[in-house]
Amino acid sequence: MTTAPSQPNTCFPSEAAIGPDRISALRTEFDSNPRWSLNQNAITQVGVDDVALNRGVVSSTDYTFSTLLDDWKVTNQKQSGRCWMFAALNLFRASAMKAMNLKQFEFSQNYTLFWDKFERANWFLESIIETGDRDIDDRTVAFLLDRPLDDGGQWNMFVNLVRKHGLVPKAMMPEAQSSSATMRMNSILVWYLRCFAKDLRDAMGGGASAEAARELKDKQLAVIWRVLCMHLGTPPKEFMWQWNDKDRKFHRDGLMTPQAFAQKYVSIDLDDFVCLVHDPRPSSPIGRTFTVEYLGNVVGGEPVKYLNIDVEDMKTIAANVLQDGEPVWFGCDVGKMFRRDIGIWDSGLYDYEALYDAPLTLEKADRLLYHQSLMTHAMLFTGVDVHSDGIRKWRVENSWGEDRVGRKGFQVMNDNWFGQYVLEIAAHRNRLPENLQAAAAEDPIVLAPWDPMGSLA
Repeated sequence: MTTAPSQPNTCFPSEAAIGPDRISALRTEFDSNPRWSLNQNAITQVGVDDVALNRGVVSSTDYTFSTLLDDWKVTNQKQSGRCWMFAALNLFRASAMKAMNLKQFEFSQNYTLFWDKFERANWFLESIIETGDRDIDDRTVAFLLDRPLDDGGQWNMFVNLVRKHGLVPKAMMPEAQSSSATMRMNSILVWYLRCFAKDLRDAMGGGASAEAARELKDKQLAVIWRVLCMHLGTPPKEFMWQWNDKDRKFHRDGLMTPQAFAQKYVSIDLDDFVCLVHDPRPSSPIGRTFTVEYLGNVVGGEPVKYLNIDVEDMKTIAANVLQDGEPVWFGCDVGKMFRRDIGIWDSGLYDYEALYDAPLTLEKADRLLYHQSLMTHAMLFTGVDVHSDGIRKWRVENSWGEDRVGRKGFQVMNDNWFGQYVLEIAAHRNRLPENLQAAAAEDPIVLAPWDPMGSLA
């Protein structure tokens, strides 16, 4: 038996409630519109996306490009959120394959996952120590505790891992069950991290110094290391590297450390990259740099720093890099206006407005402000189709495997989608106009931890 609450749980006025007359009117309105009833019949049988799919967009989008770089197979992140790692490693592997004369090659994504989890655990615990004097329901503390550790990340976070820990070939630290399906391992790590957060806060609340808290943190990190080694394997300190190239010629580099391997086979200058974003919110001026409080993974590494630029400038920079023969790492809101099986992104791919007979009015800035959009996935541009009238479409290398995703894992992004849903690219500093190169060096505006630009790809 249930009883009504003694006090209302809101301050809404009584006239705000939906009355029976209004419900009756809504029923009558819907039933009297034959087109709505026909849409109901279709959607309940085959699903909304099959009904709303714009066949004109599908039939007018082809897979040819004026610049096409890829001639390799896609990778597969499987049931993990490592897209940012895969996209960056896919960028690096293009030149590594060329240097080693290999048709196929992958850096170990499990190796970078291990170090990101371990470093990020330390980052989280340091954040807990730094905020130890705040109430448990402080918004920042609550934000930190909400997601202590995740699979997603950002370009600068990946660069931090490579600089500190290097890279290894996939054969030296192959996939494990928990790297290909991270959910259970993550839930265990998060459980421990929240326990450790309580222990740290209790110690500091009892008068422990920051030095004493870090001694406790060191013991806690030993547990995290143990868990990660059991789930992912122990990362190698050094390894023997030798291979047969695509012409069957034998090569041997000998005993190498991960740092030496990365130095030899990552031909891209990591110090030369700038993260460019398109954030059209009124509070985010073009030509300014931004960072997000408590966003990062390696204590002592470089901060996540964005330079906000016009989206047309972002397109031009990306297209120029591709035409010069180098892929481009980018982050976007992947699930919007996307058809996975045919592999097409287009801002008009689904005509929901005609289907529901109601407009969808949020523009890009409003979607960020009203929590309708944020960066959710990172991939690689490996081609672009440029006509005399401008850019038509982009070639995308995803990391979702070959099956049931576009054409063997590669997809097409029409240029109208880029403007609406691409939020970030990583680009060489010298690709920027001089005024933006100078702006990239400026100290960043600090955004709140929960700002949408702090989302993890």
